[in-house]
Amino acid sequence: MVIFFALFCVLFFSGAVQADLQLGFYKSSCPKAEKLIQDFVKEHIPNAPSLASPLLRMHFHDCFVRGCDASVLINSTSSNNQTEKVATPNLTLRGFDFIDRVKSVVEAECPGVVSCADVLALVARDAVGVIGGPFWRVPTGRRDGLISNSSEAATQIPAPTFNFSQLQTSFANKGLNLTDLVLLSGAHTIGVAHCTSFSNRLYNFTGKGDEDPSLDSEYATNLKQNKCKSINDNTTIVEMDPGSFRTFDLGYYKLLLKRRGLFQSDEALTTNSNTKSTIVNLVNSPLSTFMGEFALAMEKMGRIGVKTGSSGEIRKHCAFVNS
Repeated sequence: MVIFFALFCVLFFSGAVQADLQLGFYKSSCPKAEKLIQDFVKEHIPNAPSLASPLLRMHFHDCFVRGCDASVLINSTSSNNQTEKVATPNLTLRGFDFIDRVKSVVEAECPGVVSCADVLALVARDAVGVIGGPFWRVPTGRRDGLISNSSEAATQIPAPTFNFSQLQTSFANKGLNLTDLVLLSGAHTIGVAHCTSFSNRLYNFTGKGDEDPSLDSEYATNLKQNKCKSINDNTTIVEMDPGSFRTFDLGYYKLLLKRRGLFQSDEALTTNSNTKSTIVNLVNSPLSTFMGEFALAMEKMGRIGVKTGSSGEIRKHCAFVNS
């Protein structure tokens, strides 16, 4: 009886949480919200298609720290209040002003109704769609968090230096499995990286001035000659899927199988038989398979630790908690 009651409680409360996120959450309180967001994205992203990847990455980084609650958008207010935005993993994020502009459009229509967390989730989806990527469902009803801590971002966002075990643990802590890990990593097909994220693989892998032997030597030579010309280069940007980094395709996975993933965390996906098998299956399947499975993984990620009901707040401005 005790076991049954415990199971009932788990099912009841998990169901209640899921019910609070729903498709068309704002259909009564702000019926034009999603259309306004989509129209803004469709108008502006074609003029800046490279912004789609950072917006998608921002959504990912937000969800991995305190759940998808827009805590990544909050500005630091003092040296004693350092928010996620200034944590090392987030220093290369772009698009905060874009989110602010979208939020202002929605606020003009429905003040204090649509959360920044939902704005970010919808913008990320719509931006990827504009550049030809997959469409995924975005149930809404998230509320905005009140806390943002740089130290949490520094420890909870998966690092480009992670090995397989670290990746597996990081994703499992957020309720994501190995298939989700492979699929969400596929977002790197439209990504770019700063040399600082992987230059140790080129110049000082074990602290002896050596190169990472797991990185294709021809590719490493090309990177050193034409991109990251020194270990101190902190400005050069490199395409993670060279030749098609603005196209949502299977190029990233094909490069992994050639030992040409930029990050150690990319290469790590091929060191486990299960994740490597998933990659091989994706490469040997129609692009639509990846698109569809990526969409499901994104919807799952978008539910991580969401605040609903009376939790959190609806921020008036995404960079500041309400006073």
